[in-house]
Amino acid sequence: MATAAQWVSGARLRTLPLAIAPVIIGTGAALGLTGGLSEQFIGAVDAPGHTEIGAGQWTLRFVLALGVALLLQIGTNFANDYSDGVRGTDEERVGPLRLTASGAAAPHAVKRAAFGAFAAAAVLGLVLVVLSQAWWFLLIGAICLPAAWLYTGGKHPYGYIGLGEVFVFVFFGLVATLGTTYTQVHSLSACAWGGAVGIGLISCGLLMANNLRDIPTDREAGKTTLAVRIGDVRARHSYAVMLTLPFLLLLVPIAFGHWGAALALLALTTAVTPVRTVLSGATGAALVPVLKQTGIVALTYGALLALGLSL
Repeated sequence: MATAAQWVSGARLRTLPLAIAPVIIGTGAALGLTGGLSEQFIGAVDAPGHTEIGAGQWTLRFVLALGVALLLQIGTNFANDYSDGVRGTDEERVGPLRLTASGAAAPHAVKRAAFGAFAAAAVLGLVLVVLSQAWWFLLIGAICLPAAWLYTGGKHPYGYIGLGEVFVFVFFGLVATLGTTYTQVHSLSACAWGGAVGIGLISCGLLMANNLRDIPTDREAGKTTLAVRIGDVRARHSYAVMLTLPFLLLLVPIAFGHWGAALALLALTTAVTPVRTVLSGATGAALVPVLKQTGIVALTYGALLALGLSL
């Protein structure tokens, strides 16, 4: 039976910034649409196409959106652990503990943990939909849950044919960021779109670094990730682009008058080390720290951009 520490390790906490950052950015963009933080100190705000929202409602919706994103990320991590474990893909994997492959936890227990996280995310998402009256998000939720499972689960997992980055970009970039903004103010902006694309690319970068490390074992296991498909050198260059392009995208909010978005340029300092490590040709265990460092890039970029958009 796995210990509590092993379950925590299996949840892959280093990936959680990818769930937190888009919610923060989405909230910052929503605040920017309603006059910024200063309006919140005055009182309730009247957002475009929405009724007045008090500070308590902002906080509640933020917490619910954050809970949904975190639970989906954790559920996806457990689902990947289970599916890769039963397929034998993780038997020679370098990196964090795999509960299923290591035998620390029974496969059915890991699968149950994944579905439990998905169920909790669905409950929080339903509450958020009811509060925001954004009923069409029920359809998005109905798509998110099977998409999270089928990444490495099912008979034809799309993560095994090089489409993992597409899933990450769409759901942990566009859906998480824009969904947060919309459930807050029933409106979207160019700033929200720019932030969604930017954080989506950084999230793809973390997955690329993970799959770059696993190219040898994935190739042997028949798991054709994008990194396997394009090869080692191109995967490294792709990672560098994914971590640098978001900073160029800051021109979008700046062009729309949100000069505070330039604060996110400070996050460039956190991107230097992981990009340098990847481009240096590091392999195997030497790439493990890059995952944590990329998560820090995502969280720093997200926090600073959200602050800049909400001023």
